[in-house]
Amino acid sequence: MSFALIQKVNEEQKKHDVVDVRSGDTVRVHQKIKEGNKERIQIFEGVVIRTDNKNSHTSRITVRKIASGVGVEKSFLLHNPLVEKVEVTRRAKVRRNFLSFLRNRSGKSARLKAVNFDREGINTVAEAPVKEEPKAEEVAEAK
Repeated sequence: MSFALIQKVNEEQKKHDVVDVRSGDTVRVHQKIKEGNKERIQIFEGVVIRTDNKNSHTSRITVRKIASGVGVEKSFLLHNPLVEKVEVTRRAKVRRNFLSFLRNRSGKSARLKAVNFDREGINTVAEAPVKEEPKAEEVAEAK
């Protein structure tokens, strides 16, 4: 298989409406959970401690939160159909991509300095580009 063909398949699998998420952001990830024959949306809110493969179809974020005094980390593939949407609620000033030092901290030392940002501008996504269907004449000529 050629690299161009693989790249075309990967581009088709990508979502067009992925929010620009960075390390240090506090996000709410809306994820579809299937229980039996029912489906519901579960929200996981926490700090993004890692971003991987930003422009790829395998782009991933790792989100960390404290639940009942225990640190919980979850990784989400951003282009996964089960991830409904990612909403940035807070943005912080950080100087690195992988915030592993937050694992060893709790309380005030685990806080990150907030930065003002355009919340509506970041969380709104552009509409999907409309693919034009080939006309019947063009299809007939191609055969």
